[in-house]
Amino acid sequence: MDETPEKLRLLHDDVEREASAVGGKHGARLRCARGCAACCVDGLTVFEVEADAIRQAHGELLADGAPHPAGACAFLDDEGACRIYAVRPYVCRTQGLPLRWFGDDGEYRDICPLNEPDGPPITALPEEACWTIGPIEGRLSELQRERGPAGARVPLRDLFRAGS
Repeated sequence: MDETPEKLRLLHDDVEREASAVGGKHGARLRCARGCAACCVDGLTVFEVEADAIRQAHGELLADGAPHPAGACAFLDDEGACRIYAVRPYVCRTQGLPLRWFGDDGEYRDICPLNEPDGPPITALPEEACWTIGPIEGRLSELQRERGPAGARVPLRDLFRAGS
């Protein structure tokens, strides 16, 4: 029996819990809500394990529906809401939060411009008030390796082209 779907659900549950804790530290600063689609850009890609979850849950939409017009995420509806919210990929679950990651030159930080003005500068936030990019991505990569060859990431828009 393939345990990948359950492992992915548990990973997404962990992301929700941790992202909610980070989000809770910012109160009214975060403007993200249903219909806010500023971060829902075109060209996002996901691992095959997340693409499979979308295919499994939304086969009819992929086979019979149309993607949102180019320029924004293919899964937005006409009001800017996510049509696959319950199985949205990891990258979508942390959008809007203050992000931190490490590169060759040290630490970097970023936040959605809509959420930036109503709080302290992102550079002044303590580590625990930011979503650190890396640990969850590592777990997701490992889940993909367990499933099979990593292969190329899947553009969300291509899920419509491939159908279910």
